[in-house]
Formats: sequence, structure tokens, C-alpha cells
Amino acid sequence: MAGIDEAVATFERNIATATGKPVATWVAAIAEASLQKHGAVVAWLKGEHGLSHSHANHIAKRALEAAAPRSTDDPVAHMFADGKEALRPLYDRLVTAIGAFGPDVEIAAKKANVSVRRTRQFALLQPSTKSRLDIGLILRDHPPTGRLEAAGSFNAMFTHRVKLAATDDLDPALMAWLREAYPAAL
Repeated sequence: MAGIDEAVATFERNIATATGKPVATWVAAIAEASLQKHGAVVAWLKGEHGLSHSHANHIAKRALEAAAPRSTDDPVAHMFADGKEALRPLYDRLVTAIGAFGPDVEIAAKKANVSVRRTRQFALLQPSTKSRLDIGLILRDHPPTGRLEAAGSFNAMFTHRVKLAATDDLDPALMAWLREAYPAAL
């Protein structure tokens, strides 16, 4: 993680050198301009101030994070905010069911999804839209069929994806696919 933090610090020093202002000053200017959408912030920084796209994009992300800071208390709650709250009970039931596979199941919340692993990851839970929770699975030598579709552009680490919209989608077929992925993750 130190490598990433160092790279971000270097990038932000480069922004300050190129623009004459540190990122914090740009963030304050964005707040003063009352810009709240990423695209609008990027367009403003590029159009009004001549920043490069990469610098504008980074500053926009920082500004929006500062405007709505995320708590580290419950990272999962943030995934199910902004209109995705109705998916949380579906997620909770799914995590409970997967946790029953064994004491070695690890549920690790990230910023936009939840990794499910043993020694290695075998599933990914992600609220992809306001009405759908996607599950990425690693099922080698298992052809995609029906609901068990090829992962495609969903996530390159996974072979398959299953889309869930309601608790009825937590059926025996889904649990069988999860149980098939589980032992292969050692």
C-alpha cells in the first residue's frame, strides 16, 4: 500500500508544480463553485483552468470525496446507499448463506464490491445498479448457461456472473454454483 500512497503523493506534487496550486486549493475552489458532479468538475478544470484530463480527473475525485467523506465504520453501507438500499437484505442473506460454507470464508468489503475468499477469492458481490446485485464466480471448466452467464466485461478475474434482483434469486442453483467455486479456492 505504501507504493500506491507514494505514487499518489508524487502525482499530487506534479499537479501542484504544473498548475501552481496544490490539490487542496483546487478542492476548495470546486466547493466554492458548488460543482457536485464529476463530469462538471472535470469540464470546469479543463475548460476554465486548462488542466490536463488526468490532473482534472484526479482533482475531481478528491473534491467529491471531500464533499461526501466515507466512514470506515461500515464500508458495506456505502455500497448500498444512493438508491441501492433495497438490495441490502438480499446481500445480507447471501453473505449469511456463504458464511455457512465453513469457518475459513472471509468476507472483505472494498470500495465498490465485496470479495469472498478462502485462501483465494472465489466470488465477488457487487451492487451494480439500483435494482441488481451481481455475483462474480470462478468456475473453471463450467460452460455458461442461462443465468450463469460468462463474466464478459463484468470483471476479468471471474469466469461467470449471476445477476440477482430479488431474494427469490437465492435459489438452489445459485447456492450450488457458489458451493462449486468454494473448494477450488484453496
